[in-house]
Amino acid sequence: MTQRALDSSGEQTPGHPRPALIDAGAELDPVHPMKPPPTARHIGGLTTAEVAERVARGEINDVPVRSSRSLTEIVRANVFTRFNLIIGVLWVIMMFVAPIQDSLFGFVIIANTGIGIIQEWRAKKTLDSLAVIGEAKPTVRRDGTAAEISTSEIVLGDLIELGPGDKVVVDGTVAEADSLEIDESLLTGEADPVIKRYGDPVMSGSFVVAGGGAFTATKVGREAYAAQLAEEASRFTLVHSELRTGISTILKYVTWMMVPTAIGLIISQLVVKDNNVKDSVARTVGGIVPMIPEGLVLLTSVAFAIGVVRLGRKQCLVQELPAIEGLARVDVVCLDKTGTLTEGGMDVTEVRPLSGSDEAYVKRVLGAFGSSDPRPNASLRAIVDACPDDGRWRVTDSLPFSSARKYSGAAFDESAGDGGGDGGNSGGNGAESGRKSSWLLGAPDVLLSDQDPALTEIEHLNEQGLRVLLLARAPGALDAPGVADGAVPTALIVLEQRLRPDAAETLAYFADQRVATKVISGDNAVSVGAVAGKLGLAGAENTLDARRMPTDPDEMATAMEENAVFGRVTPQQKRDMVAALQSRGHTVAMTGDGVNDVLALKDADIGVSMGSGSEATRAVAQIVLLNNSFATLPSVVAEGRRVIGNITRVATLFLTKTVYSVLLAVLVVCSQVEYPFLPRHLTLLSTLTIGVPAFFLALAPNKERAQPHFVRRVMRYAIPSGVIAAAATFTTYLLARHHYSGADALDAETSAATLTLFLVSMWVLAIIARPYTWWRVCLVAAMGLGFLIVLVVPWLQDFFALKLVGTTMPWAAVGIAAAGAVALEFTWRWVGRRFGA
Repeated sequence: MTQRALDSSGEQTPGHPRPALIDAGAELDPVHPMKPPPTARHIGGLTTAEVAERVARGEINDVPVRSSRSLTEIVRANVFTRFNLIIGVLWVIMMFVAPIQDSLFGFVIIANTGIGIIQEWRAKKTLDSLAVIGEAKPTVRRDGTAAEISTSEIVLGDLIELGPGDKVVVDGTVAEADSLEIDESLLTGEADPVIKRYGDPVMSGSFVVAGGGAFTATKVGREAYAAQLAEEASRFTLVHSELRTGISTILKYVTWMMVPTAIGLIISQLVVKDNNVKDSVARTVGGIVPMIPEGLVLLTSVAFAIGVVRLGRKQCLVQELPAIEGLARVDVVCLDKTGTLTEGGMDVTEVRPLSGSDEAYVKRVLGAFGSSDPRPNASLRAIVDACPDDGRWRVTDSLPFSSARKYSGAAFDESAGDGGGDGGNSGGNGAESGRKSSWLLGAPDVLLSDQDPALTEIEHLNEQGLRVLLLARAPGALDAPGVADGAVPTALIVLEQRLRPDAAETLAYFADQRVATKVISGDNAVSVGAVAGKLGLAGAENTLDARRMPTDPDEMATAMEENAVFGRVTPQQKRDMVAALQSRGHTVAMTGDGVNDVLALKDADIGVSMGSGSEATRAVAQIVLLNNSFATLPSVVAEGRRVIGNITRVATLFLTKTVYSVLLAVLVVCSQVEYPFLPRHLTLLSTLTIGVPAFFLALAPNKERAQPHFVRRVMRYAIPSGVIAAAATFTTYLLARHHYSGADALDAETSAATLTLFLVSMWVLAIIARPYTWWRVCLVAAMGLGFLIVLVVPWLQDFFALKLVGTTMPWAAVGIAAAGAVALEFTWRWVGRRFGA
């Protein structure tokens, strides 16, 4: 907990100067206009005793911040599924009618479910620990002391301080306001910030864009306006994912196919065929179980969960799981320069007086200016470090910095000092004109006219990647309309920005991955372009001042595609730029850390915030980089590509099994023959050709670029593969029925059909495992060796009821499987050429 001691007037103690915040609705003292009259008591917040009373009455902000599903929800989601119910019923039936080896599929489901629960629990613990690190802690004033506390510790009546970028965490009314501007667009849709005065209501979910103040909490917990919204937004959801939506679609189709086929198989095996009832039940169950892609959902959840854990180790907080997948599909990344390409800090390299202004006087103005803002931004902090305040001037008014207007202001009473003029003429308008002065500090190309000669000098500095601010003397009061009109240029402040050491490597990664990078900044476009050029950004020379950006969405989209660097961008323009790119079919990621990035972060397909960013940006972003390292983004992209690419591979394996199982059942029903397999046979085949290899393949590195249309891509390969496997297997089975005769003929027929199905399934696995690496080759070989061991070890032959009889039929089974492998190779290559990889 950090604390700032306040003196009796509510101001910070020396060393942390800030002007007292005032009741905007109170009548001002005419002598000291920044101070309330003596009758107005400055609010020091609740006392410790008052807080204890409210806690005892339950008047606390008790909305649960749920960063992930509870353990109960995780268990319920993994256990109580539609397919687990089907398999569970079949498992119970098999326990009564068949040997234990025909019930192995039930134990596999238990193991799968256990793995899923454990992995999700690991992910939950990782997410919860990261959420605590990234939690916004509002500053609350109690007993005259300001301290940061957890949101859940706020009580009714607490006095909560606000500054630029702070999120309003509970409902309340304004108690103090100093040019306080709040953005309520996330709640009301109103784009323009709302100026708040004493007594005005503030709603949870809004955020401060300029100025400062404090508000009294009037509604806490579930009564707060945005409490339910905030609770939902804070959950790590599994929604809006093409991968999960696609799998749900596939499972729906599988259910439709499975139900009528299973009914037909039951009638065929139990009614039409006059066989042993227990054997018929076992073979019926053996036909139904493999139709269910039981491990597909599990592996998808495990892949996401492991991705979260891996990213968590790199201090990357994933607030919505599909964001891992989404960032992998991104083809345009919009970057805010400050805090992304550059570090937060800056250094003043030069203070250059204009029009004969005295440098010592200018530095005194800058020092006093720095003291006028209780929460200075990075530029003002650099100025404070370079030009410390001597404390002689008194701040009489201030105009907070706004990203929309691009400047801030301060007014001073210089009579408190002993050398107001200091011999300077302040651009021909020195202290002689009076002991009171008003100043503006901001973007030169906003404060100066287009014809001002100083702009040429500024352009040269911008071309070197330097940031330039203009100090100008305002002709009137700060609250006068058009305060910047007629401002007298007094000095240029030249700032050098600290480049992130890892930014160049990250930009190169995105370029190599064919992801377009757009730098969007509120700074001068030429300066931003020079910084981007130093970092090696392709197209950094193509800069555009956003004030000349077309407003037509289509023309804006064209400008966005043709240029790489944009300067003097307002928060609303950032939002419009994201929408313009999306209108051209681009998947857009937006990174940022400031309050001016909030709207664009919310509208982007994927919003990425720095951990040091404002509370508002962290609240709306799907991904928070807690280590403030832009270099973590490639890791997120890599995780997303691993998940998407590998689940596509694994889904093809599972659905190939579903397709051949359904087709085999249909062929059996139509041919009026016994189903060729017992559950134990397909449990063995599923384990060796799908279950074990799928687990390794799902977690393997994969750098393939993410492709859309998941369902179509999977089914293009799974359907022909399943058809070929079913045709080859049933051909072998029919040949074996004609070849073998006698009491043990069915066992021999089953063994021959199992051999063909295993070899064809192995070939599907071999194709999916490409491109080969040493471990993939070893994986495929190990699965083949496992099946060979079952065929040659006598007790395993008996356990799985697999025994090849003679040589003619087994070699015929191998030959048919070889023909199936050739058909698979031809089909996969044709599909790849016809529809693309």
